[in-house]
Amino acid sequence: INVPVGALVLVGAARWISESRAAGARRLDLPGAVLVTAGTATLAYGIVQTEARGWTAAATLVPLLAGLLLIGLFLTAEARTALPLMPLKLFRVRAVAAANAAMFVCGAGSFGMWFFMTLYAQNVLGYSPLRAGLALIPSSLSVVAGSKFAPRLMPRLGARNLAFAGILITVAGFGWQSTMTAHGAYVTSIMLPGMLMMAGAGLAMTPLTSLATSGAAPGDAGLVSGLVNTSRTLGGSLGLAVLSTVAASRTGGGTGAEALTEGYALAFRCGGFILLAGALLMLVWMPGKRTRVTGRPVSASEPSGD
Repeated sequence: INVPVGALVLVGAARWISESRAAGARRLDLPGAVLVTAGTATLAYGIVQTEARGWTAAATLVPLLAGLLLIGLFLTAEARTALPLMPLKLFRVRAVAAANAAMFVCGAGSFGMWFFMTLYAQNVLGYSPLRAGLALIPSSLSVVAGSKFAPRLMPRLGARNLAFAGILITVAGFGWQSTMTAHGAYVTSIMLPGMLMMAGAGLAMTPLTSLATSGAAPGDAGLVSGLVNTSRTLGGSLGLAVLSTVAASRTGGGTGAEALTEGYALAFRCGGFILLAGALLMLVWMPGKRTRVTGRPVSASEPSGD
């Protein structure tokens, strides 16, 4: 299914999206890209190994420590390079740092939703891959609807309040989904909880991105938006590894419908608690709508001056 859809997107992008040009020289931070990719992948591998080998086995500790070392090297490289992939100076802005942290945590909790919903539909309810994909269309439409509706609510509720409410709606959806059974009906076990989860996610993502870009220099708005998406993706990658390990530990090697359902349900419960932590983090750390950034916004191109 993804191949023809991707081909249509490529054709449409080539036809209707015009190329933009940024002022000044810009090059790819290849060392940074390699380090962060290798570090995240190695750390995720180590997390997955914990279920089969335990936390104290060399097969677990070596990739975990190597992943942390690679991420540490990535941060060191980003602090020293002239044109970093992730300008660390931007994290001096409270709104940018808080939004990225909240997005990382929320991504860790919610990213696995599609993975576990697909497994539940196919491995437990017996859906074909095509039917499972079609079953998740309402959820996909819900996240689009939430994202489109969020800008209309932001002036009334405030960006922080709307993001908090959106995360709570997502948590409610995760809680509903965690009540799944081995013989669940499509409407109550997939469609409605999926729509609730994704509608809340759509309502939360737009204001979080807006809050992140509010404190940065105008020329860095696109970069900050990209950082937020990167934080969500990195958090989702590690979160999926953790939740997959949690689900496998509950399943205990069983392949029956009941055992698989218990594992998937536990993953959704844990994901809900992770999302709650992200909501609380944002509520405590994120500046309110009346908070003003003191001084001028930080630009990624500024010299350190330290």
